[in-house]
Amino acid sequence: MADLSTVLVTGAGGRTGQIVYKKLKERSDQFVARGLVRTPESKETIGGADDVFVGDIRDASSLVPAIHGIDALIILTSAVPRMKPGFDPTKGGRPEFYFEDAAYPEQVDWIGQKNQIDAAKEAGVKQIVLVGSMGGMNPNHPLNSLGNGNILVWKRKAEQYLADSGVPYTIIRAGGLQDRDGGIRELLVGKDDELLQTETKTIARPDVAEVCIQALKFEEAKFKAFDLASKPEGVGTPTKDFKALFSLITTRF
Repeated sequence: MADLSTVLVTGAGGRTGQIVYKKLKERSDQFVARGLVRTPESKETIGGADDVFVGDIRDASSLVPAIHGIDALIILTSAVPRMKPGFDPTKGGRPEFYFEDAAYPEQVDWIGQKNQIDAAKEAGVKQIVLVGSMGGMNPNHPLNSLGNGNILVWKRKAEQYLADSGVPYTIIRAGGLQDRDGGIRELLVGKDDELLQTETKTIARPDVAEVCIQALKFEEAKFKAFDLASKPEGVGTPTKDFKALFSLITTRF
């Protein structure tokens, strides 16, 4: 029997991170799963197992126990904008957003991801999968104005840092994330936000999670960066051959 690959997913308490952690646990014949969450409450939410570590990605030293001895890292941490209270949709206008203190994209999506990449490199990991977002080519993207956080700018900076790190990487820039079933749509890969100009610019969270895990299995996924979306359900053929999907990608960044 081949040695199992020990994989840490960070942001394991988040909506996509939970799915990745669960999928890894279900494939115990292939992977030894670990999760990293920010709070003991999040740990309980995803089952409270001993393989879930509590740490703060902004504090590099707190990542060491979770990262020690892993083969691969899947980064699913992200700053989360909060809606300011008092918004009344019946009055028109748009809600305003803010980031909590010390939880701005600069601290979470840049410093926090840099800390993870540095710790993983130090630990000798064989591959890092980073989930980002489409839209990073456009500095004026509306997401950047949320809470004045420039979230896509900082995510892009972390992606560049990973690409320059020397560690084999897979950077997945997901389209609009949807809470829908996975495995039933044809997946699309692209580059340079070209998919944003089409009608197919969303992706189900379980499909993103599946691509994260499949990326660990194929050489064709290494040293690649790509946009990810899907066709509508019922259009095309649901993607099953991930080696072929990764082979379509030629972009390193």
